[in-house]
Amino acid sequence: MRPAMKVIAGIMRLRRRLAADVRGAAAVEFAALLPFMLLLYIGGVEVGEAVSADRRVTMTSRTVADLASRQTTVATADLTNILNASSAVMAPFNPSDVQVIVSQVIIDVHGNATIEWSQALNTTARPTGQPVTVPSALITPGQVTYLMWGEATYLYTPTLGYYMTGTLTLYDSIYMVPRMSTCVALNGTTC
Repeated sequence: MRPAMKVIAGIMRLRRRLAADVRGAAAVEFAALLPFMLLLYIGGVEVGEAVSADRRVTMTSRTVADLASRQTTVATADLTNILNASSAVMAPFNPSDVQVIVSQVIIDVHGNATIEWSQALNTTARPTGQPVTVPSALITPGQVTYLMWGEATYLYTPTLGYYMTGTLTLYDSIYMVPRMSTCVALNGTTC
């Protein structure tokens, strides 16, 4: 056999032997899939945290409206305590990053809704007399109606996904009818 043929035969044997060798295949497949698996895991954790924060924002708006709607009269100190309860609801998220507003909305006989009183935590309260758009299902034509309006806003910053999404503004609000009376009087005023 010629030397060139021996070299070619040796290369062919080496190629068959390497083709049959699968010892490193699992490591190569793992290395190829690792970035995708890490992205999927981190994405799942980030989405879970964002959903948890969004649920807490919803619970916060509901809590402040519910607590205020259970009163017949409230003082400014009572509203401050109700708004401060949002810290417990937002835990473990930073309570100083949540903005909470509780307002009483009055809807006149013509269906015009305005703010009667409002108080806020970490933001500015709504001005008295400000027009408000309420769902039409909450308007009773020809009748004055009062609603408690709870709002919560939270600026959620993902831990690792910040560079992809930036800060997300989570907001929720709810209207509730006062439970113990037609309206909730602030600081002894009458409705």
